[in-house]
Amino acid sequence: MVESPQRVGSVAVLGAGTMGQGIAVAAAAAGKAVRVYDREDVIPVALQAIARRFTAAAGRAPGDSVTAAGTLAEAVSGTDLVIEAVSEDLAVKAALFTELAGLLPPAAILSTNTSSLPLDELAGSVGAPDRFLATHFFNPAELVPGVEVATTGHTSAAALATTTAFLTEIGKEPIEVGAGAGFVANRLQLALFCEAVNCVRDGAATPEQVDAVVRRTFGFRLPAFGPFAVADMAGLDVYASILETLERAYGPRFATPAELRHLVGGGRLGVKTRAGFRDYSEEEVADLLASRDERYRRLLDAAGS
Repeated sequence: MVESPQRVGSVAVLGAGTMGQGIAVAAAAAGKAVRVYDREDVIPVALQAIARRFTAAAGRAPGDSVTAAGTLAEAVSGTDLVIEAVSEDLAVKAALFTELAGLLPPAAILSTNTSSLPLDELAGSVGAPDRFLATHFFNPAELVPGVEVATTGHTSAAALATTTAFLTEIGKEPIEVGAGAGFVANRLQLALFCEAVNCVRDGAATPEQVDAVVRRTFGFRLPAFGPFAVADMAGLDVYASILETLERAYGPRFATPAELRHLVGGGRLGVKTRAGFRDYSEEEVADLLASRDERYRRLLDAAGS
């Protein structure tokens, strides 16, 4: 049975730093009533930043759509969704969740904006684990469209449905991922970062040159296609060959994944064989390549190149 989402009209954002500010702006710009909560000395500066970011994103002043709460109880009272955005520290988050246990309204959903902490570890401090999940926004939260959504074994289908409906309503793209450390985005992003550092350490390039390579070569394609689609278009046999060379040069961190060897061994080489990580009809191959070229032209135009 598919759960019907409940409408989220009010949101409490706990933590008014960079991420909390952006989340508050994203929700308020979509017409949600937002309360923010943080230390008393943080709030005045945070409200100014929220007003500035709201105006830049929405083209109008926020009015009274974002207000500050003086206490945690006031922040969450009567709210539909509570989004935690305090520092990325397990002990800090656990202490907040413990305090929230007696304050969370009976139907309210609690989400964490953690970017790396395993969700099951955080869930142990939550008073209502069936209404707990992760909504990992990306900085600046009012602009980046994707939000990673992760659940525990206790999260109810209703909580997930309501949260994804809320994210869609405020103009975000909820992407369900596993609940392990780093989810998906940071595992990929930090793997790239570590190899970027290796390139500089090995003398292959300066930090500025690495940034230029990423922006103007493979990174140029990423707004249009993810790594599996790009691999299918490039040719999986080509990837396998390159990985063999890289492994000889740099060691097992570039070992060819067994999944790739299996596909190549079975003749699934990507779009050129109409089968790679996914299957393609002749029409889909033609449409994909035409779409690719058109998207890249639009990216060039947008970048002024």
